[in-house]
Amino acid sequence: MSSVQQVLPLQTPAGQARSPRGHFSLQGSDTAWAIAFVVPYAAVFLAFVAYPVVFGLWMGSRPTFYTLLFSDPRYIDTLVNTLLFVCIGVNVKMFLAFVISGFFMQRGWWVRALLVVFLLPWALPALSVFLSIHYMLVSQWGLLDSLWSAVTGADGPLFLVSRGMAMAANILAYIWKWLPFWTLIFLSARMAIPKEIYEAAAIDGANGIQQTVHVTFPLMANVYLVATLLSTLWTFGDFPTVYFVSSGAPARTTDVLATYGFRQAFTFGHPELGTAAMISALPLVIPVVILLIRRLHRTGVQL
Repeated sequence: MSSVQQVLPLQTPAGQARSPRGHFSLQGSDTAWAIAFVVPYAAVFLAFVAYPVVFGLWMGSRPTFYTLLFSDPRYIDTLVNTLLFVCIGVNVKMFLAFVISGFFMQRGWWVRALLVVFLLPWALPALSVFLSIHYMLVSQWGLLDSLWSAVTGADGPLFLVSRGMAMAANILAYIWKWLPFWTLIFLSARMAIPKEIYEAAAIDGANGIQQTVHVTFPLMANVYLVATLLSTLWTFGDFPTVYFVSSGAPARTTDVLATYGFRQAFTFGHPELGTAAMISALPLVIPVVILLIRRLHRTGVQL
């Protein structure tokens, strides 16, 4: 075959160009195998994703449910708790993850050993982590209150009796659990930055802080933003942290939307109100989803 024949499309006897080899259609047994592989995934998607979403939207579709929700003072408190939990927890966690990832860029066997220990809270099941924190804080028999009494001779602060302290315990437990994961993400992003950029910045006289501010953070801005948006979406639906750490104490004043909806559905027997409570978070979640999709479409997660 000549070079011209290799470049020009092959001609059919009728003088028409053949379709590229990449375009083909399944025939016979290939179609049967393709259907056999697709059907289980489609069935699982319809049964466990599409159907629950559609059914939930149908359950919470009556306007009267939202009238009842907004007339409940506990729901307003829950909405405020959710915003505080998400805004403070996500932003503090991401900032700490960014800073700590810079520490783990150092070389040395002790740094690697410390990284393994640092990742343990994320590797452990959430149930065991949050229940351990709960029993350290609950009443005068908790570990922290007992230590306080043993050291000072006075009664401990009873962390879960105060709304502010209980809410702070929820946020700190959430940060402690998920900080290692996002630190690992940022550590991977830092390792992708060429060392030559830091060497050039050092030659120009930039110190460590200046390199972080003017080199590292601008190059990691896309990763940081996308990670923050993803974490925000996941945190809106976070259930185990509040449910197992404070259990809504004191007197359900630290509930978030996830625990509030759960109690309405399963404790008080109002699944429609529980579903409506979760649907009410959509005006907060949808803009985050749109921003995330637009950001990924524009630049992607890249340095």
